[in-house]
Amino acid sequence: MLQTHDTDRVRVLTLDRPDALNAFNDALYDATTVALRAAADDPGVAVVVLTGTGRAFSAGTDLLEMAARGSDPDFVPGEFGFPGMIDALIDFPKPLVLAVNGIGLGIGATILGFADLVLMSSTARLKCPFTDLAVAPEAASSYLFPLLAGRQAATWALLSSEWLSAEECREMGLVWKVCEPDALMSTTMHHARHLARKPISSLVESKAAITAPHRAEIAAARARENAAFQKLMAGPANAEALRAFAEKRAPDFTNLPPGW
Repeated sequence: MLQTHDTDRVRVLTLDRPDALNAFNDALYDATTVALRAAADDPGVAVVVLTGTGRAFSAGTDLLEMAARGSDPDFVPGEFGFPGMIDALIDFPKPLVLAVNGIGLGIGATILGFADLVLMSSTARLKCPFTDLAVAPEAASSYLFPLLAGRQAATWALLSSEWLSAEECREMGLVWKVCEPDALMSTTMHHARHLARKPISSLVESKAAITAPHRAEIAAARARENAAFQKLMAGPANAEALRAFAEKRAPDFTNLPPGW
């Protein structure tokens, strides 16, 4: 579910649910949270690289499990879940480098906001499908995406539910470098190893100085997003979106009650 490999003070975390396009179920959220906390505490780890297996980086939250959460009275949630992983990302003190190897949806896209460097395969694509699911942005992306990409580019990314190419992501500022697929991991590891040769104490203090001005705004954005999500979740538009997903069809929002 989550592979871990250490080399030259770089810890590589690889999302490994290829049959589910590396979608995050609660077990994977928990495993990633634990892995980030362990890397943060490990004095031998200077940098973490996060990537995925197969043709996806991550297809976001597992929507089948999300539907079961709402309908199955016996559903047992994970220990940390989505909020716990976001907490771990916010608190992660060392450089976090993403190697986006394939498609990224939902948290598979919004996680870019917490990365210190993002490298992306030229064939990869990202999508924030929040309006298609009739929900709100997540993971402080309503603050972090405008910070990285500017308001209009972030508005399109978060409201359109359209796919974004690797080059579009680079032009927006969501991605630092675009690589050919065969060169993605070697290029990522070249930069990760370069950072990992620096003093960990200097990396940690430098990252803290960069991120400190944004911590309060991230917390405020999460609170706003959570309130909006609670308002929209299980509403008529979201119910139609989840039905459409289960039935493998496009959602039809034309017959909703006024205001939805």
